[in-house]
Amino acid sequence: MKSINPVTGETVWEGEAASPDAVNSAVGKAREAFHAFSLTPVSARIAMMERWASEITTRTEVIARAISDEIGKPMWEARTEAGAMAAKVGHSIRAQAERAGDTQSDAMALHHHPHGVMAVFGPFNFPGHLPNGHIVPALLAGNSVVFKPSELAPSLGDIFTDIAAAAGLPDGVLNIVQGGRDTGAALLDADIDGLLFTGSATTGTFFHRHFAGRPNVILALEMGGNNPLIIHDAADVDAAADIATVSAYISAGQRCSCARRLILPTGAFGDAVLDRITARIAAMRIGAPDADVFIGSVVSEAAAKAAMAFEADLAECGGRSLVGLTRDGAFLRPGLMDVTDCDAPDEEIFAPFLQVYRVDGIEAQIARANATHFGLAAGLVSDDPDLWDHVRPRLRAGIVNWNKPTTGAASSMPFGGPGLSGNFRPGAYYAADYCAWPQASQIASTPHSPALPNF
Repeated sequence: MKSINPVTGETVWEGEAASPDAVNSAVGKAREAFHAFSLTPVSARIAMMERWASEITTRTEVIARAISDEIGKPMWEARTEAGAMAAKVGHSIRAQAERAGDTQSDAMALHHHPHGVMAVFGPFNFPGHLPNGHIVPALLAGNSVVFKPSELAPSLGDIFTDIAAAAGLPDGVLNIVQGGRDTGAALLDADIDGLLFTGSATTGTFFHRHFAGRPNVILALEMGGNNPLIIHDAADVDAAADIATVSAYISAGQRCSCARRLILPTGAFGDAVLDRITARIAAMRIGAPDADVFIGSVVSEAAAKAAMAFEADLAECGGRSLVGLTRDGAFLRPGLMDVTDCDAPDEEIFAPFLQVYRVDGIEAQIARANATHFGLAAGLVSDDPDLWDHVRPRLRAGIVNWNKPTTGAASSMPFGGPGLSGNFRPGAYYAADYCAWPQASQIASTPHSPALPNF
């Protein structure tokens, strides 16, 4: 295996992909470590995770550099990701106490138990933050973990190993297996109790089919979105354009919550919004991660070429280019296309590319927004709070923002959505829900005969 810097072409990391035997060995170690770790007091696991956060903070620059080198993310954004990884621990401790804690009264008790060995599949776009968001709550609950990083960002696996050792996790509680499709297939077939996944809908639905008929394996699937942003009205047209620009193009469009579809009214207001987005694209700073840039490259030159092909297919079916994608290696200057008269596919494109629909009337705009099999994120830009109250409950998405970018999400809230965006097990604050199962008890200090008629 090799990981290649998409900007320089240099090798960032190389190593051996885990064979099926190596995967089974890692799962076996996790299984062996699980029993003792699951019975460790919660207070001890919390102390380990607090050290985990401290170790991440100590390694902020190392983590940021690894992320930037492997996927082309600007250093300012990679540092933000490292900060979110450390902050995740505090949120997870609170969530676990609130949503999966233990309570007891004189007559009843509620306890939560870990599932066992959890497999975590990491994505490339947030190779630290997103798997960390599964791993931390899983460990807090008392599970052991086998983590397969994305083959496009494997160096984070080594960093997680170092963090686990420095935080004092017992041997075997966190295990790393590197590899691509074959390694992942071996992990799916191993003796696991749960699969925690962030990635594409294609891969996630394959996993869902793979575990059909195995309700004993907990699945938490976060599978992205074809996210709409409705701009209905705004006195500040520049602010509306800024929201659309950030929603669509931050992280070079490689966030699962990025806006993919902009829904605008016809007429002068919609034209003005598009003019301002076009100006922002022209002025956008794009370049090497260490420079003063807004976005860096996409994850690979192959990903950049795929985005160009997607744009070409839309043009063939009737899309009208407003700003064409331009490519320089793995760098893409963002694209903007009117697809009102095009039968655009309901797909998530992971690139800085925004499709525009010109639709009049809020009900028609809502219908267009909901015309997707996904349901992760959506947004409304409007000065009218009554309109927000009308639109929000009618948008079928797990994250619905008002006058904020669609990419705005808080670790203190759930993250996920219906449809092809997941399987109704949202992560972030709600990850505690899928990392432990509840055990309810009715109790008495001495035996009592049941009070039943005619007993």
